[in-house]
Amino acid sequence: MPTERVPEPAPRSKWNYHPELPLADKSIFAWPPDFGFLARWFARNWLSLSERVLLLLISIAAWYFLYPGLEDARTFAPGWIIQTWLVNMGLMLAVAGSLHWYFYIRRGQGKKLKFDHRDMTSGSRTFAFKNQVHDNMFWSLGSGVLFWTGFQVVTWWAMANGYLPTTSFTANPIWFLAFFVLVPIWSAFHFYWVHRLLHVPFFYRHFHSLHHRNVSVGPWSGASMHPVEHLLYFSSVLIHVVAASHPLHVIYHLHYQALGAAMTHTGYEDLLIRDKRRLALGTFYHQLHHRFFECNYGNQEMPWDRWFGTFHDGSDEATRVIRERKQRMHAAVR
Repeated sequence: MPTERVPEPAPRSKWNYHPELPLADKSIFAWPPDFGFLARWFARNWLSLSERVLLLLISIAAWYFLYPGLEDARTFAPGWIIQTWLVNMGLMLAVAGSLHWYFYIRRGQGKKLKFDHRDMTSGSRTFAFKNQVHDNMFWSLGSGVLFWTGFQVVTWWAMANGYLPTTSFTANPIWFLAFFVLVPIWSAFHFYWVHRLLHVPFFYRHFHSLHHRNVSVGPWSGASMHPVEHLLYFSSVLIHVVAASHPLHVIYHLHYQALGAAMTHTGYEDLLIRDKRRLALGTFYHQLHHRFFECNYGNQEMPWDRWFGTFHDGSDEATRVIRERKQRMHAAVR
């Protein structure tokens, strides 16, 4: 992990902080490939305490100590299903709750590396209970944990009954390990196209607008979605229908979707310990999407935003282009 000193807040008034602009094209699929960049990308994500490694460690611990065994999943029985739901509820409370406590209640690093000047909203009719945090918790813990658990339960049941292709470390160690690396890449691919669908005016107005009420985001914002969006978002796990996997892959995949969303929506770029960056969290790339809406539908690892003209690099020129594009889209809908 990088340990450079924290830069001063951005001088421009519309952001509290932003990285160096314009954002560079850092896609791992850039051509011709930059093998030095790919090696650094792999080391940063998998050879240090990154979000992905942390979620994998949580997944391993949950698989061995918290979740029911796969043999229990051969039939749909209340016991193991409720246990799975309770574990997922506890994990969401622990991860999103601890991040919210540290950044927004304890104010553990003030506004250092916080993208937006604003904090969570209260007293606004925009949100249920007139409170952004309570609204976000309602949707994350209610609908979010429910759909997370639903996909997990059905996938495990299908695995336990031999309806899905399975593997293990002893049967295929290379694929077993490689699948953990591929899960976030597949998730990014799936997220981009589902996200584009959700920005079609009908789907945006009826479903996705609930998530986009969060212009200034916090940990509870990540999984705060309409139930229809949760259904589409967690459908990423359907890759296990065709790709041989282990229950641990399914756990990690769903943790990456659910708990990872809380981590990447903290509103801060990194967790600081003694004024040094120790854990990468949010990205300015996605923060730009929450500010300008019709841009950066995916993430920086995938090239889709660049290929389809929806990449916002944080510059004033990109803002102008995106606003003109939004005007054309709204005019076409009228």
